[in-house]
Amino acid sequence: MTDFQRRVELQKSAKMAAEIDRVFPLDERVKRAIAEVPREIFVPAGFRFHAYRLEALPLGSDQWISSPLTVAKMTQYLMPFGADSVLEIGCGSGYQAAVLSRLFRRVFSVERIEKLVKEAKERFKELGISNINLRYSDGLLGWREFAPYERILFSASVSEVPRAIFEQLSPEWGVLVAPVDKGGVQTITRFVKKGETIEREELDECQFVATRKGTL
Repeated sequence: MTDFQRRVELQKSAKMAAEIDRVFPLDERVKRAIAEVPREIFVPAGFRFHAYRLEALPLGSDQWISSPLTVAKMTQYLMPFGADSVLEIGCGSGYQAAVLSRLFRRVFSVERIEKLVKEAKERFKELGISNINLRYSDGLLGWREFAPYERILFSASVSEVPRAIFEQLSPEWGVLVAPVDKGGVQTITRFVKKGETIEREELDECQFVATRKGTL
């Protein structure tokens, strides 16, 4: 991508961020993070004409790239400000991780599909993003080596958050956001960990790809 093409894509991203803000009011820092990531790079070539629409798009391997509106909601609900590290469960295209990289010093992401890991790494390299650490592994195991994380975000739905993941969340106001599936209805749910106590809050209905056979 040339510098001119990059500027054009960032103009489209800024317009998309403004459109999201009209639908779902954003903190200016989240709005800026959305505007700084060209979504077209994360969308399969055949769908790039639709890259800046507020809708999910097929990614391949039976996966989808979440709508930018959903990415913005998940990011804002995560309460990212003032936190240093975040763990993402389910990297997919890498778009959500790229947005998080604008708000956190250290981003850790786990993806169970090797092809998607390779493609996401190539996209991060193209964009010059150096603060995302990406691992090919079972997402529901997390990434213990770098725990605890101040924030954890699920980019795929779960029926319940595994204990192993809660154990990797910081006990000092750690925040975890996940789409939780109950009876076929998915709800963005926020968990706040304070010492040994975990508070739960249901925020918004959503639609994500589900975890498969206990993995992401």
